[in-house]
Amino acid sequence: MRYQIIPYNSKLKELARQLRNNMTPGESSLWKYVKGKQMMGYDFDRQRPIDEFIVDFYCKQLMLAIEIDGSSHDSEEAQERDRQRQARLEFLGVRFLRFTESDAKYQVEGVLEVIQSWVLQNGYTLNPPQQPRRKQIPSPSEKPRHTPSPSLEGS
Repeated sequence: MRYQIIPYNSKLKELARQLRNNMTPGESSLWKYVKGKQMMGYDFDRQRPIDEFIVDFYCKQLMLAIEIDGSSHDSEEAQERDRQRQARLEFLGVRFLRFTESDAKYQVEGVLEVIQSWVLQNGYTLNPPQQPRRKQIPSPSEKPRHTPSPSLEGS
């Protein structure tokens, strides 16, 4: 299974690194449960650059962004920026789940249940198929390995 690759502005890499090193308590709480394929076998990245933006968490298999909105998202101006940003990324095929900082920090179990429900409702399964590994081509100096065929014994 191939995943859609969405290009990003490489100038965002350093900012994303800084954000990973300075996660909010809610982001940190959720990260404990989604890192290392703990969320139903899906791989999430944190503070992932996509296009001209950085999303809090992103799973490329699901094309799912998860945003944790703290108080900096409360103003009407910030909410309008969030709407425009989300619309642009949705145009590129990214789907969104949004949670408050408070919910991610104090109600993480409920947040996890919503994410799991979203995955199941959108036709995905537990333990997603892995991308096929590239076939190893032996070097010319290596002899091909042959497996002896099973002998047929008389009955």
